[in-house]
Amino acid sequence: MPKSGSDYPSQNPPGTRLAIIAESLYLANLLLVPGFAFIILMVIFFKHRKETPPLALSHLQQTLSASLWAGVLLVLVNLFIVLMGGYDGPKTWMAVIIYFTLCHSTLILIGMFGLGKALAGKCFRYPLIGRALPAGCKGML
Repeated sequence: MPKSGSDYPSQNPPGTRLAIIAESLYLANLLLVPGFAFIILMVIFFKHRKETPPLALSHLQQTLSASLWAGVLLVLVNLFIVLMGGYDGPKTWMAVIIYFTLCHSTLILIGMFGLGKALAGKCFRYPLIGRALPAGCKGML
C-alpha cells in the first residue's frame, strides 16, 4: 500500500539547499570547471560559515577540505612526474593512470555520496579526508 503524503516530511531541514550547492560545486571542481568552481565554493564558505545551519556547514567544510586534498594530490602527482624524468618520461602515463584510477575516481565517488546525503538532508563526513562534523549534525546522520 503506498504511503500517503502526510507520512513524508513536507520540508527539508534548514541548510539543505546550501549543502546541495556545496556538493555540486565540489563535483564541478573535479569534473567540469576546475578552479572556477573551487573559487565559488570558497566564496560561499567564507560568506556563510558563521550563520549557516549545521547541515550546510558540515557539507561546506567537507567539500572545501576534500577540494584542498584533491589539489594537494594533484600537486604531488605532478611533482612525482617531474622527479621521475619529466613529462616526456615513460613513467608519466603510469603516474597519470594510477592517479586517475585511484585518487580522482575515489574523490568523485565520495562526492557523489556526499551529494546524495545533501539531497536527503543529512550530514556526511568524508572518510579519511573529512573534518569533524559540527555539533548540530549528531541527529542528522
